[in-house]
Amino acid sequence: MLPLQGKRILSFETWGAGSFHGTLLAMLGAEVINIEDPKQSGNPLRKMGSLYFDEAHEDNECGESTLHNKKSLAIDIRTPEGRKIFLKLAEESHAVIDNFRGSLPEELGLTYADLQAVNPKIVCTHLSGYGRDNNRKSWPGYDFLMQAETGWMSVTGEPGSMPTKVGVSVVDLLGSVYSALCTVSGLLRSEITKKGGDFDTNLFDIALNCLCYQGLWFLNEGVIPGKQPRSAHASQAPCQLVKTADGWFYVACLTQKFWVMLCHELKADDLERDARFLGNEDRMQNREALTEALDQYFQRKATKDWVAQMEGKIPCAPIYDISQALNNPYVRDNGKIVSIPYTRSKSRESIQYLCAPFTVDDSAAMQFKEAPLYGQNTQQILAELGISKEEMKVLNQSGVIYCY
Repeated sequence: MLPLQGKRILSFETWGAGSFHGTLLAMLGAEVINIEDPKQSGNPLRKMGSLYFDEAHEDNECGESTLHNKKSLAIDIRTPEGRKIFLKLAEESHAVIDNFRGSLPEELGLTYADLQAVNPKIVCTHLSGYGRDNNRKSWPGYDFLMQAETGWMSVTGEPGSMPTKVGVSVVDLLGSVYSALCTVSGLLRSEITKKGGDFDTNLFDIALNCLCYQGLWFLNEGVIPGKQPRSAHASQAPCQLVKTADGWFYVACLTQKFWVMLCHELKADDLERDARFLGNEDRMQNREALTEALDQYFQRKATKDWVAQMEGKIPCAPIYDISQALNNPYVRDNGKIVSIPYTRSKSRESIQYLCAPFTVDDSAAMQFKEAPLYGQNTQQILAELGISKEEMKVLNQSGVIYCY
């Protein structure tokens, strides 16, 4: 049994941060109903990019990455009819999650104050760009902006290069993880106290918090971290890129033990005895000379040969592009890519997903299900609420709902 089995989550999600929040809960067994706005034709991720699984261009691959394992209910909760349906659902649900900015959660009636009358145990989780209680609450907020303003771009890339963002939407994804933690914590508290509540987090605070020890260095010592050559660690050496005969290799000797082991693997007794490299402080003070020396040794072999020699002994890794990363035998052989049958296209029989980054007891219970098409589950969900087909037809014609 998955830990959130039996929990129903109503998800008002848009773009990646909100969408992946619901995905994590769904992968843990929750029934996640993605409530999509008919006026917006649903989550904008459904139209992001130009790659689609199906010929009808209804199943976008960006959308599929975070909408799978959910249900889609297209309903305009701003209308009296839509609001009534939403409140019926909220009565029988365990949480409502959203990633709206400013006062929109209050305007849409998604806060605990709005919902406690129909369900005192309901948990309301809000993810926004900058929070809901300060002078930036109405600002639009995106991953890239957070990386820019919280200092991430100043410590990413080579010294002297322009400000550089991380290559994946890591703030959005972290936003989802923190939001999911809030939701699960709220569900646990609700089970004990029989009372729900509001949980707030925001992308800016998350990005700022992730400065971690580099933030403390500045706050307490006035040290301003910066970009490190060769993507190196700011306080440990060698923990950096080195050149090989045909590319690059990353070594991470975070303890003296691994430095000694590296010297033995390189057959570099001279480096081990060199006074400039004896301890970590010595190596940090002489990092440029250390880099030159390591390059000379590592350029004697190709990257794959160093991997074969050192993997599992020295903390190290080859530098892969995404194609190489996803074709890595370690990834393929350990079930980190999941394939499921696909019925919406004449040209493909299956689609592939990246596996969940966690397992729960019998991980076989974590079955992937293709993302619902926009409004695909509207009729089913409304029928379960006792709404007739005739009523649905009227609601559909008036734009209150959309049935696929």
